[in-house]
Amino acid sequence: MEKLHILGTGNAMVTKCYNTCFALQSGDEYVLTDVGGGNGILIQLEKANIGFQQIRHLIVTHEHCDHLLGVVWVIRKIGTMMKAGQYTGEFHIWCHEGLKSTIETLAQLTLQQKVVKLIGEQILIHPVKDGQTKTLLGDEYTFFDIHSTKAAQYGFYLQSGNQKITCLGDEPYNPVCEKYVQNSDWLLCEAFCLYEQREKFKPYEKHHSTVKEACELAQQLKIPNLVLWHTEDKNYQNRKELYTNEGKQYYTGNLLVPYDLEVIEI
Repeated sequence: MEKLHILGTGNAMVTKCYNTCFALQSGDEYVLTDVGGGNGILIQLEKANIGFQQIRHLIVTHEHCDHLLGVVWVIRKIGTMMKAGQYTGEFHIWCHEGLKSTIETLAQLTLQQKVVKLIGEQILIHPVKDGQTKTLLGDEYTFFDIHSTKAAQYGFYLQSGNQKITCLGDEPYNPVCEKYVQNSDWLLCEAFCLYEQREKFKPYEKHHSTVKEACELAQQLKIPNLVLWHTEDKNYQNRKELYTNEGKQYYTGNLLVPYDLEVIEI
């Protein structure tokens, strides 16, 4: 894995940016993680100059609409390309076991049967278990249950060369996941808002954290690189400066607060 393409950085209800999702690049192929809440994923991928024929895998972390509903559009686009002979080989979707039937049902309800029929043939949905490791584009991905209190959700880490990159999903870190998160070189972490604005945005009611808590976590775990996203968008234009200034009070490593469509070299 060489690059992290930021497709979206916002929470579920943002309007000034897209819902949090990203693509991991290996060579000229990609693994997507989540795809946002609608067909805005088509726009984001076009702006990022990522062609659908280059996307070989999709990881779906959980069932919430801002992570799941874009899957229908990705299946539609890739399925249509497959039928036209424009996408060769298989497209793989990875999710926890409970999500497989949900994705299949959404496809049945919303897509043409010619595309739906590809599911199980050329579009393959793979349920994964806690602690299971799979090879995607030459890198080892290990999936783990983040023990969400809202809906089942899986994060993952991948080992790429000498770099360990960990995605915590969109909820605060649970210490029971320490064995998966420890010794990470990169931590991809939600931070709903500034700590000083917690009364305004009420992140704890939504089971989210603030910049302060995310940075304290990375400092405690001695993680050298921290990426913050899944934020509110009222401060979007000044978010990088505001979040970095607050975060640096609690974290001494490399703190990144990207905007949509930024690319991070790993």
